[in-house]
Amino acid sequence: ICIIAHITAKKMPTLHRHEEEKYFINAEGRKESVPSIHDPPTIELSVVVPSYNEEDRLPLMMDEALDYLERRQKRDPSFTYEVIVVDDGSKDKTTKVAMKYCKKYGSDKVRVLSLVKNRGKGGAVRMGVFSSRGKKILMADADGATKFADIEKVEEGLKNLQPWPNQMAISCGSRAHLEKDSIAKRSYFRTLLMYGFHFLVWFLCVKEIRDTQCGFKLLTREAALQTFSTLHIERWAFDVELLYIAQRLRVPIAEVAVNWTEIEGSKLVPFWSWLQMGRDLLFIRLRYMTGAWQLETRKCN
Repeated sequence: ICIIAHITAKKMPTLHRHEEEKYFINAEGRKESVPSIHDPPTIELSVVVPSYNEEDRLPLMMDEALDYLERRQKRDPSFTYEVIVVDDGSKDKTTKVAMKYCKKYGSDKVRVLSLVKNRGKGGAVRMGVFSSRGKKILMADADGATKFADIEKVEEGLKNLQPWPNQMAISCGSRAHLEKDSIAKRSYFRTLLMYGFHFLVWFLCVKEIRDTQCGFKLLTREAALQTFSTLHIERWAFDVELLYIAQRLRVPIAEVAVNWTEIEGSKLVPFWSWLQMGRDLLFIRLRYMTGAWQLETRKCN
């Protein structure tokens, strides 16, 4: 298995941007060049929202997030933010829906990055991260399953990790405290899959974090740069590799309980997606162990 994992290991996914991905369309309809995570930060918080065919679920999340962010900015004018919606090659009107918020709040606060083709959730998050301006970068799912105000909890988790070595730290939202209630609502088969996945994550990759898959993670800018530059997996298991990389780089990680509600319309196909993630977990461990994958920082062109 080790030999197969090593031989079949592909090079890291290309970080090359298509010409259409090198700019945002601003509120006035003009092209605006994307910034780079290699540039110094110019705002406090970037919120990256990966979106694939989310025209129905995105408005609820955006309304809640922007309402919170605007109220926070009124209380503290020094607080600055941006929300980057990354349309991951959607076939519906996700970009059109997101652009309504850009026009309403302005392109300094809401930006829409449309990818030419689908890269997967991890790939979409990475492209958003690499286009961000924030000192801190929050990953947030488009379905709004996590209460957005819980950002204050993950911010507190990040603060408690100080002093940050090399300005790197990660705070993960967690649903682990809700596990007993979720089991009562799930079928035995889905519960078995969940426990099997948790065991593989613990056994192969990440031992200290109980919930690696919650899509609500806050990273310092330097931690985001170092981890996403090294990331190989671009689909469902990318969170696990991200935390595996962070642990190998000795980045301190906090896990913080957040409110979470299951929202209909998930793109995760229970059996096949979990099978793919299980395979990816095994390959993460074996490919790093055999040296097929290395910890290296790359620049997005």
